[in-house]
Amino acid sequence: MIFSCSANADVQKADKASNKAAKDEIMMLPTVGAAKMDVYLDSLKGKKVAVVGNQTSLVNRVHLVDTLIGSDIEVVKVFAPEHGFRGEANAGEYVKNGVDALTGVSVVSLYGKNKKPSATQLSGVDVVVFDIQDVGVRFYTYISTLHYVMEACAEQGIPVIILDRPNPNGHYVDGPVLDPEYTSFVGMHPVPIVHGMTIGEYGTMINGEKWLKGGIRCDLTVVKCDYYYHGSQWPVEVRPSPNLRSDLSIALYPSLCLLEATDVTVGRGTPFPFEQYGHPNFPDSLEYSFTPAPDFGAKKPKHNGALCYGIKLESANYWRMSQLDLSFLLDAYEKMDGDLFQGKKTRMFFLLYGRGDLLDLLSDGKSEAEIRATWQQDLEAYKEMRKKYLLYYD
Repeated sequence: MIFSCSANADVQKADKASNKAAKDEIMMLPTVGAAKMDVYLDSLKGKKVAVVGNQTSLVNRVHLVDTLIGSDIEVVKVFAPEHGFRGEANAGEYVKNGVDALTGVSVVSLYGKNKKPSATQLSGVDVVVFDIQDVGVRFYTYISTLHYVMEACAEQGIPVIILDRPNPNGHYVDGPVLDPEYTSFVGMHPVPIVHGMTIGEYGTMINGEKWLKGGIRCDLTVVKCDYYYHGSQWPVEVRPSPNLRSDLSIALYPSLCLLEATDVTVGRGTPFPFEQYGHPNFPDSLEYSFTPAPDFGAKKPKHNGALCYGIKLESANYWRMSQLDLSFLLDAYEKMDGDLFQGKKTRMFFLLYGRGDLLDLLSDGKSEAEIRATWQQDLEAYKEMRKKYLLYYD
């Protein structure tokens, strides 16, 4: 079910002229699904509600959980994704279950060993509301959490309502489509690195492509955004995770994150994570350098305390990416004399990329254009499949 003023079929039938006219009319920031309380609040009254949310789950700058409780909705549980309910945990850090100090609602972590809500954890829940700001990237784990929430709810006969939010990287689709051999929590579905969908659209695709275990389907409702299309510029007001602190870092994240699995740092432990990259062994002739140190987003940053020579990526050049940029990876590969890993394991590199051929392509000296050519056929097939699930026009 989609709560919207215009049906998806109408969107698909719109011609280029009407699309352009509609875009010209959109002169305001999108209204997120969570703010459309007149659409979904009645469906929650008298029910025991669980919220899947984090620090981005805001309604006019007030947390969704506080807003629902203030509207006499019985919120009985919060499920928290990677980084926790308040968004303070490091990437990959274990998040404990507990009680939210501000509301007294029990919080269950959906990260670590407990990625999927159990039947016991869902006991007594009538409906699950999912409201998290995503950034439109396959290895950003909130869409993996969505998969497991939908699957668990489908098994227990519990409906899910996604309060949709714009995708800040929703204006393009690019990258290799995941090879099933490299399926993991940082890549659960055969989609490219930049999938070009809102989290609501992504949920409909999970259902429609029968990606849940056994091909079951979740009773899913999406509360759409207003005044949004995929080309919209969407400045994110609240950081979606501790190290995505700016619009620039969000734009660069899909491209720089491939370096996360190497010995090259992308600036965790500095004021500018995902806005730079470097290494102690990069040439000291580089004019720019930085020294990682523990901070709220990285308790044990890579190359902690070591002077790293590197590259600072300026907003004027990269604030609005239009494709996955492999130039950073190729540059780092050259500066590291072909040894990106310094003896470390390479499995995570393949999981992030989604295929096992990238190191061979790099060692063979393939150009960025030649590497991109290896994924184009699968990417075009994905783009055609994606069209079936779009709730907003491109």
